[in-house]
Amino acid sequence: MLALRSFLFMAWFMGLTIVLGIVCLPLLALPRRGAVAVGRFWSIATLWGLKAIAGLDWRITGTVPRKPVLVAAKHMSMWDTLALHIALGDPGIVLKRQLLRIPFYGWYLGKAAAIPIERSAGANALRAMTAAAKAVLDEGRPVLIFPEGTRKKPGAAPDYKPGVAGLYAMLGVACVPVALDSGVYWQGFWKRPGIITLAFLEPIPPGLKRGEFMAMLEGRIETATAALLARAP
Repeated sequence: MLALRSFLFMAWFMGLTIVLGIVCLPLLALPRRGAVAVGRFWSIATLWGLKAIAGLDWRITGTVPRKPVLVAAKHMSMWDTLALHIALGDPGIVLKRQLLRIPFYGWYLGKAAAIPIERSAGANALRAMTAAAKAVLDEGRPVLIFPEGTRKKPGAAPDYKPGVAGLYAMLGVACVPVALDSGVYWQGFWKRPGIITLAFLEPIPPGLKRGEFMAMLEGRIETATAALLARAP
């Protein structure tokens, strides 16, 4: 049954992505609000299919920020981007520039929400990322970053990159840590039934020194993530 549900969801996901991506292609030539609407509909429809077909639902705990802040989230699966996009409304998302080359997904993401970063560019990458993030904040939107830079399996050793601290310092806004347990349920092809928790944690105030900020960010996210994983089946 798990294999069948996972297969049927994958068929739904691929069909939805291809049809929506092709039909809505003209919107890429228009202002970004069209691509934002497509991305939101795609995310909602994907998560609806995940619940209806695979029996996998989700819930939010804590307070979702409704103002321009930096949101730093644990990253375990593709589900994280979908759910955080819905929860946060219209965030600017810090991501690797290579992702924008993915057909359909990358095209719409680049138009609607991307704050691309070229890691090989060093300090120039941080300056470009900060300028793009400030523009997002000026529009009253939050900035979302995955501080480990890549997906981590549940229970894997944390590896927080310094870029999040540089962005926090240069933006001068509060940082909202986010913990989750999606990796228990969304495992590549396999989609296990249950309820994923997306936990918004106590905000970290602006102005902390780099070391203090990094210790607080990692401590809050990893402690809350460990608690979620301990309760997961």
